[in-house]
Order: sequence, then structure tokens, then C-alpha cells
Amino acid sequence: RSLERITIPLKNGLITDDYHVFMRCENLNRVDLVEGVVHETVSALLLDEWRNDMSEEIDSINQILPNIRGNNADDVGRRKFLAIRMWSTVLRKINHYKAEHQRILDEEVATTLQLALPHDIVMNHVLPFLVLPSYTFEVGDGRE
Repeated sequence: RSLERITIPLKNGLITDDYHVFMRCENLNRVDLVEGVVHETVSALLLDEWRNDMSEEIDSINQILPNIRGNNADDVGRRKFLAIRMWSTVLRKINHYKAEHQRILDEEVATTLQLALPHDIVMNHVLPFLVLPSYTFEVGDGRE
């Protein structure tokens, strides 16, 4: 019986070029992310649209894996490996939304709040609660 489910951190370089790690894993149908920074970041994004998009993107691998077919168990394992490796580029999208989040905070929210509240209150008591977790999501060298 082969592996059906894995839990991994979403980290650059975790999925290497060695597809043999998924050989004979034709039953692998679910990838879960380790709870932590990714989930905290997604839940802290400013817009519902971004949060929903990221949640769908993170779960998309679990829609893809059960439908992968191949000529034999090794071929299915290789195809599932490639799907997981391509899916792990979700880091790019997280970084994009983090940058947009910060841009909105810097350009729009902070300016509006500073017009309505004293500067020290905005800087010390409001903006710190709107900042995303400080974790940096490193993105690979572009190989997909």
C-alpha cells in the first residue's frame, strides 16, 4: 500500500528535482500544509478576495492529485511529483499579495488614519495590528 497523504511546510527548495521520492505513490491524493506562518499570513491579508484566492490556491493540489493517471505506478508517482512541485510556486502569489497588502497600508490606510487620529496613536496602536507576519517567503530560481 502506498502513501496517501503528506503534510509539508511550504518552503522554497523543499521539493527537489528528485522525483523518485514519489515513486510508487500512486495513492497520494492529499497534501496538507504545516500550520503556521502561511496560514497566519493568508488570514491577515486585507482583502477577502486575496484570502479566498490563496485558500483556493493552497487547496488546489488536493483537487489535482486524485485525478492524475499514468501508464504505471512509477509514472503516476512522477506526474504527482511534478504537480506538487509546480503547486509549490504558490509562494510567488503569497509574496505578491504581501507586497500589495503593504502598499495599501503605506499609501492608503496610514494616510487616511493619520488624518483622523493623532500620529502616535496610528503608529503605535493601529498599524502594528495590520502588519502581516514578518516571515519572508523565499521563491526559487524560476524552474517549474
